[in-house]
Amino acid sequence: MKYTKEQRLDIGREIYENRITPIEAEKKYGIGHGSTVTYRQLYEKEFGLPPWDKNKVAKSARLSAPSGCEPCSIEEYESMSKQELIHELVKARVREARLKKGYEVKGDGSIIRYDNKSTK
Repeated sequence: MKYTKEQRLDIGREIYENRITPIEAEKKYGIGHGSTVTYRQLYEKEFGLPPWDKNKVAKSARLSAPSGCEPCSIEEYESMSKQELIHELVKARVREARLKKGYEVKGDGSIIRYDNKSTK
């Protein structure tokens, strides 16, 4: 199955943030090991992130910050660490790129809403 760049970035993000292992991604998305590496590296390169450390659980994966597309208040941003702020910035850039493409993802990503003007 072919995935769009945004979908590959989402898969790469899941692996980078240790939400799923590369083996779980292979089974879940029906892709090979090489694809999991490529998607993770694409995610790192796209957002200028440091190389992935499979032994370190990403701090951002353990956050109790509000989920979804709602931006945080200024007080919440001020209390965040540098890593948490980088995570929020990455989420905002992905959300912006999706909106430019003409679709919006709700919740865990299983619901995608397309604008009427998008024909891709």
